[in-house]
Amino acid sequence: MWPSLEKNLARYKELEGQLADPAVISDRNRYAQAAKEHGALARMVKPYLEYQQVSEAVTQAEALLAAESDPAMRGYLEEELAQQRQQQQTLHSRLEDLVLVDSGENFGSLIMEIRAGTGGDEAALFAGDLYDMYTHYARDHGWKVEDISFSGGEQGGFKEAVFSVTGEDAYQHLRYESGGHRVQRVPKTEQQGRIHTSAATVAVLPEPDEVQIEIREQDLKWERMRAGGAGGQHVNKTESAVRIWHLPTGLEVKCQDERSQHKNYDRALRILRSRLYEMQRQKLHRERAEQRRTLIGSGDRSERIRTYNFPQNRITDHRINLNLYKLDAIIAGNLGELIQALRDFDKKQRLAGEA
Repeated sequence: MWPSLEKNLARYKELEGQLADPAVISDRNRYAQAAKEHGALARMVKPYLEYQQVSEAVTQAEALLAAESDPAMRGYLEEELAQQRQQQQTLHSRLEDLVLVDSGENFGSLIMEIRAGTGGDEAALFAGDLYDMYTHYARDHGWKVEDISFSGGEQGGFKEAVFSVTGEDAYQHLRYESGGHRVQRVPKTEQQGRIHTSAATVAVLPEPDEVQIEIREQDLKWERMRAGGAGGQHVNKTESAVRIWHLPTGLEVKCQDERSQHKNYDRALRILRSRLYEMQRQKLHRERAEQRRTLIGSGDRSERIRTYNFPQNRITDHRINLNLYKLDAIIAGNLGELIQALRDFDKKQRLAGEA
């Protein structure tokens, strides 16, 4: 039906054989890796096997119905066939959604980075609005939100906000939010009622585990420092803040929001691991660009993806030419319709490539 599903099914059966092999069982690391991959594939393979079984049952029921002449029996078979077709359609739709998830993209958590762009204080306020929008959406879905690092704006909002979201399918919902976000509205400080345009950037970074991205100690340089900003006597006396450099890439991460130096170090490593993975993903995206263009966008934060026009209560997603006149509801966290439109568009593009 779909080449990727057949490929995953073949790999799943291969791993089943490995997990029953005494040589693999005796090798703890090899067995653990095989078991992890087998478990990840099961999420897609099991509904595919169920779909195959239901499809076979539908074919058999159609043949029985075509050969049956008794009205009572035909009525029974038609009712049974209708139920099987409904089950088949439900599984088909679920498999279409699962095809969206490339191998290695089934992440349990992600890190979001929101940064104020052009527009001064108004940009920081807008970044704060985006933070509220995403965290409300996440909590409404029952996902866990963990604040990691913040830098406040002078009039409120954030110059930078970094936080993680953990939960089933969280990455699949939020993955399309990376890019430039522009706001058009009248700032509270504006005396003459003029509309200002400000911007913020959002980066959605899947959070890989230590197996997916290995960071070697010899590749790191780090230093302790005192936390900046407000914080009372503790900030003045304790060198709890941490800055880490990844020497091979030059990436730098700083964390200062926790009082514990150990916690700041761990959080900085999480951010670094996600940024390293994102660098690899962007490189792979560029390499694949000639083979398959992803029309929904590359996730590059320099790409303007959306405009929030408050005077018209309109939000525009430029990638799919979508206009929704319910900005007040969306900015309050009701992102469902917008995100579903993006997922449906991406599904259509990916399924076209699967055909």
